[in-house]
Amino acid sequence: MSMHTTQTQGYIPTSAKGHKDSVYALAMNESGTILVSGGTEKVVRVWDTRSGSKTLKLRGHTDNIRALLLDSSGRYCLSGSSDSMIRLWDIGQQRCVHSYAVHTDSVWALASTPTFSHVYSGGRDFSLYLTDLQTRESSLVCTGEHPILQLALHDDSIWVASTDSSVRRWPAEGCNPEKIFQSGNSFLAGNLSFSRARVSLEGSTPVPVYKEPTLTILGTPAIVQHEVLNNKRHVLTKDASGSVKLWEITKGAVIEDYGKVSFEEKKEELFEMVSIPAWFTVDTRLGSLSVHLDTPQCFAAEMYSADLNIVGKPEDDKVNLARETLKGLLAPWLRKRKQRSGSSAPANGELLSGKDTASRSSTHSRVEVDGSSDNDAMVYPPFEFSDTSPPSIITEGTHGGPWRKKTTDLEGTKDDKDFPWWCLDCVLNNRLPPRENTKCSFYLQPCEGSSVQILTQGKLSAPRILRIHKVINYVIEKMVLDKPLDSLNAESSFSPGLAASQSQLQVVGDGSFRSGFQPWQKLKPSIEILCNNQVLSPEMSLATVRAYVWKKSEDLILNYRLVQGR
Repeated sequence: MSMHTTQTQGYIPTSAKGHKDSVYALAMNESGTILVSGGTEKVVRVWDTRSGSKTLKLRGHTDNIRALLLDSSGRYCLSGSSDSMIRLWDIGQQRCVHSYAVHTDSVWALASTPTFSHVYSGGRDFSLYLTDLQTRESSLVCTGEHPILQLALHDDSIWVASTDSSVRRWPAEGCNPEKIFQSGNSFLAGNLSFSRARVSLEGSTPVPVYKEPTLTILGTPAIVQHEVLNNKRHVLTKDASGSVKLWEITKGAVIEDYGKVSFEEKKEELFEMVSIPAWFTVDTRLGSLSVHLDTPQCFAAEMYSADLNIVGKPEDDKVNLARETLKGLLAPWLRKRKQRSGSSAPANGELLSGKDTASRSSTHSRVEVDGSSDNDAMVYPPFEFSDTSPPSIITEGTHGGPWRKKTTDLEGTKDDKDFPWWCLDCVLNNRLPPRENTKCSFYLQPCEGSSVQILTQGKLSAPRILRIHKVINYVIEKMVLDKPLDSLNAESSFSPGLAASQSQLQVVGDGSFRSGFQPWQKLKPSIEILCNNQVLSPEMSLATVRAYVWKKSEDLILNYRLVQGR
């Protein structure tokens, strides 16, 4: 646990060491001199904030402590626990002076009146109670359909946040809470853990004082289910209302809303036989999509620009998905950064290449320059994030603690220490951390009985994203036939000199492929590529073939054959 002191250069954390496990609740007195904390250790710890030292422990709860309150003086403390109990502590006497059993399940939220005479409590049992701390009289204020997470008391209202996405306002009495007890539905809180030690004054089950909230602020339904699709750009989600949507991660936007359909059926419908390395992880614990990028794994995925429909970029240029996503996320920061440096903001959407900025990460030797993107600072359409509904970035720089801001709120200051060094090196200098080998090794052999023979250099290697149609073009270029080319297939568009005059895929000195520039469809090839006796689609990549057809750890073996009559 850390306490932070605000300074001119950010904040300096002060460690408060003592907890051995999770901390779930914190509270502080009005002057900020006393801090109480609680968690899975079932004790309330009291701290001196000036020194960060622990002054005492308060024992009595039998389960996790989930909510804490301190009065303005710091003498009295209220705690709510998963043991269903509320306890009132006298910190000066270092003991529990009262226990209140009003809930039937975990207590997760507390809110006291200004005089600390009454407490509102809510929790896992969907119920909101008001309890008099002196007389122990309690009343059920209202019940809902979801566990209560937080409470905020203001004048004659109390705001309730629960595990659904809406916030509700209920009538309350902050200054004169006795009015609520006048409804006649009150009971005496027991002092034993809920065996149900609640003694009703009326001899009946508590009845809520209020049936409906006075105001409901509707929120966006929480995402409760998700699936990262094979193309590693799209995520399918289902929210609490049952709506299924398709998100494009590289834009942070919903691109399809399917409505209330079967999540599993839609997932099967969207299945693609493609293999892209996992370059991000997703979680929905907060009810929204959280995308995590960790170096160097996030730089593992590449695609050809043609597959991303990027206009004006050579179709065989490789695009690193994480790099372009980071450029899109930090576009507002880079624009403001350039403005602050004294230059006018770019009008065409271009960003700083970073070559005019001294990069702190230049001292790191374990980096590689993305040579395919020299001076390429444009944010491409597949990576443009919305300015009207921008995502938030949560990260931690080289100094200080973690921070969170919307991308449009980034100030563009020259303090690069707010960002991880690898992130800055990527967006400012086109430099990527070292990655695992992005190539695929394979053997290219004729099918049994094939009349086509080509001269190869043994094992070949090519980018994992290379399409099979490039391998077809390579075979056409290299093939040596027993009879002239023009006699093999009268309908073929291949002329005897085609292989030599229109090189599509070349083998360089190390046996690796070099991508060509003509679309395979224009060639109308009469060659088929097979793997495990299965004819491969020209649009499949080597990675896809290896994952779905070859299915072995050994080097891939591809076979080729001439197809007559095409």
